Amino acid sequence: MATPPALRATQYFLLAYRRTWRASIMSTFVSPLLYLLAMGVGLGSFVNKGGGAASLGHMGYLQFVAPGLAAANAATAAAGESTFPVMGGIKWTRTYFAMLATPLRVVDVLAGHLTWIGARVAMAVAPYLIVMAAFGVTPSPEAAAVLPAGILVGMAFSTPLVAFAATQDNDGSFSLVFRLGMIPLFLFSGVFFPVSVLPVGLRVIAYATPLWHGVELCRLLTLGRLGAASAAVHAGYLVALAVVGAVIASRTYTRRLRT
Repeated sequence: MATPPALRATQYFLLAYRRTWRASIMSTFVSPLLYLLAMGVGLGSFVNKGGGAASLGHMGYLQFVAPGLAAANAATAAAGESTFPVMGGIKWTRTYFAMLATPLRVVDVLAGHLTWIGARVAMAVAPYLIVMAAFGVTPSPEAAAVLPAGILVGMAFSTPLVAFAATQDNDGSFSLVFRLGMIPLFLFSGVFFPVSVLPVGLRVIAYATPLWHGVELCRLLTLGRLGAASAAVHAGYLVALAVVGAVIASRTYTRRLRT
């Protein structure tokens, strides 16, 4: 059976990663352990002693923060793979144009890169699940679904970002994406504390962000509390954003790579 065209593009990114994977070991596998030890166990001991469990829905801080960190890591991994590598494929290494010199089409290049991004997000989320299980904060079998939920979070960030990255002439705007976008989302989307404690104005903004929906989806799955209505709201929001982003990305990629 012939390899689908999009997967041929994905193979390039896989082969490239095989040469550089050692550089990502620390961030991929050690960071989850350090984050959960520092935030969940270290800071969590003070939160739990201070009576914070009541405001967290009667759960320990480690159990609260772990799925949030998994979702946040999915978003961060997706953003990293959806900005500078896209610029590289267009301007620096011109990998995209090398792919288009073969029978691959623009849509194949885009789909192949997005498939690779999904794989990288899975690599980023899976260690969190392993560490969470080791710490005993995955009481529900539904916690295994945090992995596909994390990939969905990654796609909700990735498709709009690759659409944006394909329109840029230099990488200067990417710093603003991380400083003014990803960092505030990381801090104020319910990863470390309930969004309900924010002022009303900021709370409404937080509820409209994809990361808050991703955090809530992963947290409810971990606790085994995800109902049909919650799944429809959170997963539906992320799917809609990923699909809209993919449609826009197909247009920006076509416009940029056919010039």
